[in-house]
Amino acid sequence: MTQKLLTPIKVGHLTLPNRLVMAPLTRARAGRSHVPHALMAEYYSQRASAGLIMTECTMVAGDASAFIGEGGIFSDDTVAGWKLVTDAVHAKGGRIIMQIWHPGRAAHSGINDVQPISSAAVAIPDETHTLKGKLPYEVPRVLREDEMPGIVELFRKAAERAKAAGFDGVQIHGAHGYLIDQFLRDSHNTRTDSYGGTLEKRARLLLEVTDAAISVFGADGVSIRISPIVPFNNMSDSNPKALVEYVAKQMSARKIAFFELRHDQWDRPEELELAKIAREHFKGVLMLNGGFDQASGEAAVAEGRADAIVYGKLFIANPDLVERFAVHGPLNALDFKTLYGGDGHGYTDYPALETAEA
Repeated sequence: MTQKLLTPIKVGHLTLPNRLVMAPLTRARAGRSHVPHALMAEYYSQRASAGLIMTECTMVAGDASAFIGEGGIFSDDTVAGWKLVTDAVHAKGGRIIMQIWHPGRAAHSGINDVQPISSAAVAIPDETHTLKGKLPYEVPRVLREDEMPGIVELFRKAAERAKAAGFDGVQIHGAHGYLIDQFLRDSHNTRTDSYGGTLEKRARLLLEVTDAAISVFGADGVSIRISPIVPFNNMSDSNPKALVEYVAKQMSARKIAFFELRHDQWDRPEELELAKIAREHFKGVLMLNGGFDQASGEAAVAEGRADAIVYGKLFIANPDLVERFAVHGPLNALDFKTLYGGDGHGYTDYPALETAEA
């Protein structure tokens, strides 16, 4: 019987050989320079059999770090570093796009030497790792309305640099309580100007950034990710159904390459409802992400609830996940201790299936 996950699909200007997509996964191996290097090129190229690879969230500005060692796309050096990655992936026949991102209030002056920015002056009620140790998140500086074009321009320039680095497209990170999401969801956006209040105003930054990326790559090289009920970074929204419907309609009108809906857990009733709304109102390629295994991912595609499935932890531990799914092979266990930072251990040394079985 045909495994739908292993069938080709056209996504924007790309034809993917399968519907297993590698999620943006923060691994924090770029160091304080935020410049990608040969080890990162090896990591991504090991996973080139994925239908599509999305990079870890990538800084659009040099003072926009939340994880100390994430990759950046804000300078000639970072472009050159990512060119190592795209060349390595393309040499193995793979396809790779960059997720461009600003952390907003999830940044910290203990990393960047500047006060973080956001839509409102409310800190995340938690602590974060900084160069000075673990510290509480700070109250962010509220962005003025006249500063917003500059934020959009950061993303446009990031898209230009991503194109120069050889990426096949970009994804706008509008999820997980980072800057764009801090405007999008109403638990944090309490503004009364043209970037706050109504859903249309709260979504303005996401739409302007999307349009800026489209001006660089064309609509068929741009995608977005949103996470309407994922509570990470103390986020929520009073009407996630309306949020998904509005964003889906706006992105469908723009004919972007794909829409990624990031679930907290895909089979929760409220998440299933959001996926139905996205499917109804976004007429392009819909990707779902959030706790899928092979069987549930196969079912979602076979039943038409999604066009492709985005896998995270499974791709970390199984660089040859596509090949393993093809033969229903065993999966490597994930080493949670090596997820963030460090060297090649737990990064590039997960064995391929033939090695694991030898």
